[in-house]
Amino acid sequence: MRDILVQNCLVSNSYLETIKSVDGEIFHIDYHQQRYETVLSSFAIDSYISLKTYLNPPKNGLYRCRLVYSLDNSISVTYHKYKRREIKSLKLVFNDDIEYNLKSTNRDILDTLFQLRDECDESLIVQNSLITDTTIANIAFLKDGIWYTPKKPLLEGTTRARVLKEGKVVLKDISVDDIYSYEKVALLNAMIDFDIIAEKNIRKIVC
Repeated sequence: MRDILVQNCLVSNSYLETIKSVDGEIFHIDYHQQRYETVLSSFAIDSYISLKTYLNPPKNGLYRCRLVYSLDNSISVTYHKYKRREIKSLKLVFNDDIEYNLKSTNRDILDTLFQLRDECDESLIVQNSLITDTTIANIAFLKDGIWYTPKKPLLEGTTRARVLKEGKVVLKDISVDDIYSYEKVALLNAMIDFDIIAEKNIRKIVC
């Protein structure tokens, strides 16, 4: 089977959902459906499609289902074999002007900030002195047995929404000045779920 399978066509003004599948099983589709509907409703559109009906991932292996949609509900789906990128270090990158509250296919600003990571594996974006997200994931920090995630992320991710609902994390403004008072760091997205970075001094993770 090809690494990438394509269905349907797409027009402009596009947004996306990145959905995990393992051996054909689709994970947490309800959260992706909810965010998709939230995006459309923000443009006063109330006609929705069931995303699940467009998904037919390969029956063997771990895949990233990339579902792209437009405001007129055109849909494009591609399937990509997923190999996790190891992230062990985060570079603090400052940008007060970035906006990425909708999961758009236009990631130019995120790609630019990613290039500022220097020797680190990933960029951790700071906006108005508060921690937001990395370029590919929401983030959480552990202190005194409680996991905290920023109140004001760049993007409200589906995994973040799920662990908040489950009570696994707590919302908090996390100042860049306080970051080294935390004990552990975790990244959150649809493909890696709640991924705790290898235990070590946080000063060796965030620089």
